[in-house]
Amino acid sequence: MSSTTNNKVLTTPAPGTVIAPIHDYTEEQRAQMAELQQYAETLLLPTTDKYYPWEVRWLNKPDTIPRYMRAVKWNLAEGKKRIKATLEWRREFKPDLIPPDEVKIEGETGKIIINGFDNDGRPIIYMRPGRENTETSPRQLRHLVWCLERAKDLMPPGQESLVIIVDYKSTTLRTNPSISVARKVLHILQQHYVETLGRAIVVNLPMLLSFFYKGISPFLDPVTRDKMRFNPDLFELIPKSQLDADFGGDHAYEFDAQSYWDQIVAACGIKEDGTRIDFPPESERSDGSSDNGSATLSPSSSSPAISESSPPHANEKTRVDISTTSVETDEQNAVHEIMS
Repeated sequence: MSSTTNNKVLTTPAPGTVIAPIHDYTEEQRAQMAELQQYAETLLLPTTDKYYPWEVRWLNKPDTIPRYMRAVKWNLAEGKKRIKATLEWRREFKPDLIPPDEVKIEGETGKIIINGFDNDGRPIIYMRPGRENTETSPRQLRHLVWCLERAKDLMPPGQESLVIIVDYKSTTLRTNPSISVARKVLHILQQHYVETLGRAIVVNLPMLLSFFYKGISPFLDPVTRDKMRFNPDLFELIPKSQLDADFGGDHAYEFDAQSYWDQIVAACGIKEDGTRIDFPPESERSDGSSDNGSATLSPSSSSPAISESSPPHANEKTRVDISTTSVETDEQNAVHEIMS
């Protein structure tokens, strides 16, 4: 373990990382994805709406349509329901346009930070409930969503999921969420960030709180439940160079709120108003509008996710080029409870 601490946030995977899993699809599945894409495009906002470019941007990301079809196990009717619900939620919540300063206070203690990648190139989100620093408010939910969006920004090409490590050190029975609250949080995350959780790792869980996970287990999707690990050998899952020294890794990261925030905002290209440095491109701005203005964009006739060139087939390995820079009140209370 390195004895020299540093403030550097790891925003790219270790050299030579092989992205996994890489999903392959049958012709029938590709046809279903094309149909879901076409259906979703009929739901888009008018092109004059300021949020329209962002809606198209999200819908046309290579992973969006495949994730929703995998989540519903290729039930097209269910896929349409799920993506419609998420489109409506995103219009209200606007998760891709949260200004950093709006949620910055929630990050002052490092209760949720993004730092490093696992063996498969998944970004790691560390959650430390014992570092809770604010009272229950809608802002806590927006901060959690902001972190999920930033982790997605940092995913290397071909990666569609992330890792969450929940460290229960210093968490008490009083602050642990109830089973009913946890179920509500699971519903929020599973509905609007489907197939985004690659692994959920729980460490330093006191025996006194073990009943909590036994209690929510029946309500987890079997696939999600299979992704959960309790006190695993982290060295089997994460390169030592990418693992925080608190967990035995070589990355002796010392949290500094301002330094962390500046690095994440810069790595993800986030502007002060929550828009992006590079979106929409100048060529797609019809009237010189601002980044969150009513730029005229056209939905693609076919999703990038189902084009012949993307994603790679399962027998092809995508390697990271390390040289490139890479809601309701109950819901709000639920997030506070699970993060407290």
